[in-house]
Amino acid sequence: MKAMICERIGADATLVFGERPDPAPEAGRVTIAVAAAGVNFADLLMLAGRYQEKPPVPFVPGLEVAGTINALGAGVEGLAVGQRVLALLDHGGYADYASARADDVVALPDDVDDAEAAGFAIAYGTALSALEWRAGLQAGETLLVHGAAGGVGLCALEVGKAMGARVIATARGAERLEVARRAGADLVLDSERADLVGAIGEATGGRGVDVVFDPIGGRPFEVAMKTIAWQGRIVIVGFASGDVPSIRANVLLVKNVAVSGLYWGSYRRHDPARLRDGLRRLLEWRVRGSLRPVVSARLPLERANDALDLLRHRRATGKVVLLTGAPPA
Repeated sequence: MKAMICERIGADATLVFGERPDPAPEAGRVTIAVAAAGVNFADLLMLAGRYQEKPPVPFVPGLEVAGTINALGAGVEGLAVGQRVLALLDHGGYADYASARADDVVALPDDVDDAEAAGFAIAYGTALSALEWRAGLQAGETLLVHGAAGGVGLCALEVGKAMGARVIATARGAERLEVARRAGADLVLDSERADLVGAIGEATGGRGVDVVFDPIGGRPFEVAMKTIAWQGRIVIVGFASGDVPSIRANVLLVKNVAVSGLYWGSYRRHDPARLRDGLRRLLEWRVRGSLRPVVSARLPLERANDALDLLRHRRATGKVVLLTGAPPA
C-alpha cells in the first residue's frame, strides 16, 4: 500500500511517500480501505516526539480515518465487510489501508461523506467531551471559544451552540472572524486586539464568561483567567501557540474557578463505550443539521507535508484531510 512514512522524529521531521505492507486482519480488529484521513495538530506533536504516544520509527502517522471495512479479524461482531465507517487509530491513517480496534470503529450515516467523516471524530469528540463531560456547560451560559476558526475551535463553537450556549468566539484576522460568524457565533472578537479583556467584559456586562474552551494556551489562556466568571470553568485542550501557561492558584480560589485538562484520546483506553456513544450522538446532530462540518482543505495523500504545514502555521480554517487512492472493499 502507499503511505506517508516518518523515518525520523524531530522538530524538522518530514514525511516520505513510499510503500508499506498491507495490514493483516488481527483478532479484535478490522482493516479499512481508507478513503480519507484527518490531519490533526497531534500529528505534528507525534512527528516532533512531543506527543503522549511515541510509536517506534519508522511509522505512518494519522489518528483518524474514514473508509470501508476491508476485512474482519477473529471475534469482531456488529461490523461487516463493505460497511462505511470512521475509525480512531494509535497511528497509521496516512495510508491506503489501516488497522483499527473494533472498539474504535463507528458506522457512518449515508449522507456524511468520507472527507467530512475523516475529520469528524477527534475535533467534534474533543468539543463535546470538553464542554459536556469536563465543563458541564448548560443552556443559557456564555461560552468563550479561543481559536474558533481552527479545526477543533470551530467544532467547539458549533457544539456549544447545539447545547444552547451563547458563544463568544475569538480568532485572528477578518477572514477567520467571518468563518466563526458564519458558524453561528453570537459575537466574534479579534484575538490580536489589545483590549480583548475589556471587550469580553463589556459583552458580558462585567460578569465574565461561564466556560472557556482553550486549544491555544499563551495569551488566550491569560485572557481566559481574566474574564472567567465566578464559578466559571476553563478547559485546556492544547497549546497551539507553543506556550504552556502557568496557572495562578489564588485566582482559582478567589473566583471559585475550576480548570480542567482534556486528553480526549485517553477515553479510548479508559472509557471507550462513552466515547463511541458520544460520536454516535454527534453524528445524529450532524444528520439533523445541528452541526455543519467545515473541511477547508482536501489534499492528496502524497501532499501530507503541505497539509501539516497548514496546521503548523495556523493557516487552516476548519479541518484538513488527505484523500487516498485505495479501492473500496
